[in-house]
Amino acid sequence: MKITIIHGQSHEGSTCNIARLLAKKLNGEAEEFFLPKDFGELCVGCTACFAVSETNCPHSEKLSPITKAIDNADVIILASPVYVYHATGAMKAFLDHYGWRWMVHRPEEKMFSKQAVCISTAAGAGMKSTNQDMAHSTFFWGVARTYKFGIAVMETSWERVSSKKKQRIDKKLDSLAKKIAKKQGHVKPSVKTKAFFSIVRQMMKSGWNEADVSYWKDKGWTENKRPWKS
Repeated sequence: MKITIIHGQSHEGSTCNIARLLAKKLNGEAEEFFLPKDFGELCVGCTACFAVSETNCPHSEKLSPITKAIDNADVIILASPVYVYHATGAMKAFLDHYGWRWMVHRPEEKMFSKQAVCISTAAGAGMKSTNQDMAHSTFFWGVARTYKFGIAVMETSWERVSSKKKQRIDKKLDSLAKKIAKKQGHVKPSVKTKAFFSIVRQMMKSGWNEADVSYWKDKGWTENKRPWKS
């Protein structure tokens, strides 16, 4: 099992350690990226990725290694500590660069057979909204199954998190890892994902964006082909 972890920060805190622990329990080959160290560019809003091609993005070359890792992964882990009730700015800037991959544009068909996990921690609260920030992208990418794991560690340092809290985290991750492993190799998109894909499919039959319309037609998705059946 190949796992790609995108850390929304460059320090190795509670969120980082939990993401690594999950990857270890999945017994997979993990590749990690730390934001903004490995990618910290802000989207400039040029719309070139939408209108022409993602390769026209001024940051395309720098983003390429992470895109390749995501495409090769069976499981994608997006991990961000809570910053003012939301994902870090670095994570948001990163996800902004994949707007062109949303189902309303040009989704990568491999996503429809992948699983993803959104992980967040806080000293207090905000995990739900932070995980939702990241889960919006995994859904619109077409990822077949997204899990959310959020927990208040009641500390700002992983070393100071209580042993009781760590035992609770370990137990929850055991359960999550079993769910992911059970689905591995035969996961299918949810009814919600398929329904949204169907709506976009109808839009693409008479769409306004030539780059998107051509992509969908070339894939055969405006006819009878479906990415989860590839």
